[in-house]
Amino acid sequence: MKFQLETAPGRNVFTGYGEGYVAINRERHECGLIVGGDHLLFDWPARWEDLNAGHFEFLRTLQPEIVLLGTGRTQKFPHPSLPRCLYEARIGLEIMTTDAACRTYNILVAEGRNAFAAIWMP
Repeated sequence: MKFQLETAPGRNVFTGYGEGYVAINRERHECGLIVGGDHLLFDWPARWEDLNAGHFEFLRTLQPEIVLLGTGRTQKFPHPSLPRCLYEARIGLEIMTTDAACRTYNILVAEGRNAFAAIWMP
């Protein structure tokens, strides 16, 4: 699916997604990544099984208002102990499929929110 958002100029936005990829600012990516308005980071585990508390601690250091965890084609929930540092820092965490995370992230960034999406490919 492709879509276009013109309400967040100069910010990273998802411009498409499909089986095994996402497009950010029209550039295709095929690996897990972290996206913020001014950030595009590839320090995200390739497999769900490799996710650990250190990954959430890294997200906390970025000082987001909210983190969207895009878990691929299906919604998966991490053990509650893993994102504890986000809860303690009063950083919102929403867990959803990757396509939903892409759409929600774009809306939040267009509203001027400090959102990050940490995603696995759909």
